[in-house]
Amino acid sequence: MAKLGRTELDVFGLCLGGNVFGWTADEDASFAVLDAYAAAGGDFVDTADVYSMWVPGNDGESERIIGRWMKARGNRDAMVVATKLGKRSDLRGLSAATIRRAAENSLARLGTDRIDLYYAHADDPAVPMEETLGAFDALVREGKVRYIGASNFTAPRLAEALAVSDREGLARYSALQNHYNLLERAEYEREVVPLLEREGVSSLPFYGLARGFLAGKYRPGVQVDSPRAASVAVYRNERGDRVLAALDRIAAAHRVPVAAVSLAWLAAQPTVAAPIASARSAQQVLELLPAVGLELAAEELEALSAASA
Repeated sequence: MAKLGRTELDVFGLCLGGNVFGWTADEDASFAVLDAYAAAGGDFVDTADVYSMWVPGNDGESERIIGRWMKARGNRDAMVVATKLGKRSDLRGLSAATIRRAAENSLARLGTDRIDLYYAHADDPAVPMEETLGAFDALVREGKVRYIGASNFTAPRLAEALAVSDREGLARYSALQNHYNLLERAEYEREVVPLLEREGVSSLPFYGLARGFLAGKYRPGVQVDSPRAASVAVYRNERGDRVLAALDRIAAAHRVPVAAVSLAWLAAQPTVAAPIASARSAQQVLELLPAVGLELAAEELEALSAASA
């Protein structure tokens, strides 16, 4: 289990991403994924009010699916549910009115009376931080939100927000969800990690598998049927091949899938509480789960870091 910063949340070491629910995984497939994850002890699910509105006619379907699954399984109290607001075209930004309305809508779609971790999905420089944090603080005081987090924030803006919370006595961002993995490291490690360490904020990185590349799916001459295939092209180069070779060696030594090694490297990094990864099928969940509890030796961690440098 992993403790989230200064919160009381103690979660499974792998957070299940809900971005595929209602998109590349229909409701039946999503239920199978959630069941496989929960059966292994998983209790931490991440979604957003904008998932997956890029599908025509889809309006927050990921939250709805998770809500229906929790109701069907009767396990709401056993789950830690994280969702986000601020990126919907009809509810964009972080004004107090937007936060209030978005929270009420997410609670309804999830079929719950509380959100365990509620993220600002993106920074909104147009709104004073006092207003944004004041709105989050009101939701926390009402019991509708337990803790708040930030996503896609730069280190300076997160530092400013934490200072405002401390000065004004408002709810404080307890977690940061930003892009970080073996192939996306430099800026995050240089600027963000020192801030998180100093402030006691946990990291919950998204795209931990670099859209599937770090799961070993994309090999020379292999065509992958995935909506993300085009975006992976940036990793298909000498550096990417070098990282895959190192992953292959370590995965073979531990007899685990490549994806598990990629996530285990991420989990071993300073400030990371639990990487986020999504799955379209129960079989894909089984490839991710060995990451939890997989302790890589110091030389293995160093080999991966060197390969990705």
